[in-house]
Formats: sequence, C-alpha cells, structure tokens
Amino acid sequence: MSIQFILVLNRQGKSRLVKWFNNSLTLQQKQQNIIDIHRLISSRDSKHQSNFVQFNPSSHQHAVSSKGQQQNYKLCYRRYAGLYFIISIDPKENELIYLESLHFFVEILDIYFKNVCEIDLIFNFYKLYFIMDEIYLGGEIQDISKQKILQRLEMLDSID
Repeated sequence: MSIQFILVLNRQGKSRLVKWFNNSLTLQQKQQNIIDIHRLISSRDSKHQSNFVQFNPSSHQHAVSSKGQQQNYKLCYRRYAGLYFIISIDPKENELIYLESLHFFVEILDIYFKNVCEIDLIFNFYKLYFIMDEIYLGGEIQDISKQKILQRLEMLDSID
C-alpha cells in the first residue's frame, strides 16, 4: 500500500474529504495528524518551496511500522483556489506520479461538477467519495482513464 491517506482541507483546516488507507491509527491520532498537516502545509511558501514535504507524525502518537520503526511519510499536495489536496505516500515512492494523480482527480471533479468549488464537495460528499474510489483503491492508484471514469459517473447519475 503506497498511499496512507488522502485529504482535502480548506484554508482554515476544515476537512472536506478524508480517506485513510492505513487503519493503524486511532481517531484522536488521525485528527492530530490533520491538524499537524494543515499547520505544516499552510505555512509553506508556494512560490519558493516544492509541493512535497516529509511528514513525521507527532512523537506522542507512536505511529510505528511492523519493523518497530517510527513511520515517516512524504506528503504531495496541491492548492486549488481555497482547497489543499493532499496525498500521503511512502518515502520511497515517486512523488510526481502521485502529484499528477491529484491533478487528475481535480480535473475529474471539475468536469463532473462543472467548475467544482468547496460547496460542491460539502453537499455532494457521497459522489466525491465515489469518484475518489474510482481513481484510488486500497491505497493504490486504480484507474487513470478519464473517459471510463466519466462514463461510470454518468451511469451512476442515470440510476440516481
């Protein structure tokens, strides 16, 4: 499993999408991670720093791998208008692939919602999770065919 979690946060740090693929953390640890991630990413200078950053969960969380080592993650993120789209991956993974997958995810949202905005994500969260599950499944990138995904969404709308 390459992807640990996917987050969409607004500028104030409110969660608009949260999907955890690694279930070894408690609810309190997950909430603390979201706070720490927002603090880390929102303070970065977008003009002079990359869209990648190492993230070490707080020491009080005891996020430990099966080998007994402290877990470290690489965050890939992009800001679109007032939203941060964040994906956490293993440090060994190619971050450009995951950064592009985030952009692909936003492109699909933009096409589906016809100029997606934060309010679309709030009131259509169930569709948002469906779209995300079409792209990411079990902590891996599942499908990157825009045409296939949009056809599936059209089929879902016809049933709705």
